[in-house]
Amino acid sequence: MSLVIPPRYKPMLAPEQTEMAIKLLKDTFEHGLSFALKLRRVTAPLFVFSGTGVNDDLNGVERAVRFPVKCMDDRQVEVVHSLAKWKRMKLASYSIPPGYGLYTDMNAIRPDEELSNIHSLYVDQWDWERTIQTSDRNLDFLKKIVREIYGVLLKTEAYIFGQYPQLEPFLPEQITFLHSEELLEMYPGVSPKERERRAVKKFGAVFVIGIGADLADGKPHDGRAPDYDDWSTPTMNGFKGLNGDILVWNPVLDAPLELSSMGIRVDRDALVKQLDLAGCPERKTLLFHKMLLSNQLPLSVGGGIGQSRLCMFFLRKAHIGEVQASIWPEQMEAECRRNEIFLM
Repeated sequence: MSLVIPPRYKPMLAPEQTEMAIKLLKDTFEHGLSFALKLRRVTAPLFVFSGTGVNDDLNGVERAVRFPVKCMDDRQVEVVHSLAKWKRMKLASYSIPPGYGLYTDMNAIRPDEELSNIHSLYVDQWDWERTIQTSDRNLDFLKKIVREIYGVLLKTEAYIFGQYPQLEPFLPEQITFLHSEELLEMYPGVSPKERERRAVKKFGAVFVIGIGADLADGKPHDGRAPDYDDWSTPTMNGFKGLNGDILVWNPVLDAPLELSSMGIRVDRDALVKQLDLAGCPERKTLLFHKMLLSNQLPLSVGGGIGQSRLCMFFLRKAHIGEVQASIWPEQMEAECRRNEIFLM
């Protein structure tokens, strides 16, 4: 358990106001994202069959919640971690053309999370995916998509300020792009998380590019599964990666906050390469991987955007439990109550 109590913290919205603001904020951002990226909403599964390669492996070590299905001879299914690969299969089944895509409300359970102000056992996010062409598989296109999403964040912030004047806007007008190799050069001798902290505090909003491949120091900036984001394709200046994270500075916690992980997805060649680099070439026999290797799936770009994190950030909350219903250690609940942090 990790808990930060901000000095002199006072909620800017009462619990009943918060509930109404959450609905308004989610509707505003969701509609804006759909319009900006040309996405249509689809219904998402809560669980998928185990052993198909469809579930998101995240960093490759997190356990999924599994259970047997009685009427299917106890076949194992597992609660999704995210829908990174499922969405790409849905693009194919709906024959969605380049330039258009889909989004969904994704709900997940991640039992291995280290509970904190920003981490919960329950995860809710907008998972989105858009069909692209071969010519779109480049860094300029990725940056264009990031700017579109950041534009929706700015418009949402402005709208919420109009409804709740105490929530003054503070996002910078532009998001800064930095490759993880550049962060290593800028802040040598510190951890990747500390590099992020220093950069995001300086610029206010940063998109960190290239997460998953080893950097010049022989270590990746952070872990990424090998079979959805493309983190191995060379780009420029010897750098690699067509993926990244959107991080913003959270003044309430005086720390960076990751709002989105996203990227251009692997093509056939990148999948084979990354499976080999990750030491799991045997995944090529799984359902999702066989579909991709046999060109049954479209090229795509996609990601996830945390719903509760977005609400926490824009409503100036100190704890994610102020905007979502989950369970917490008794010690954390008691400490929050003593400091006017009202968990749902």
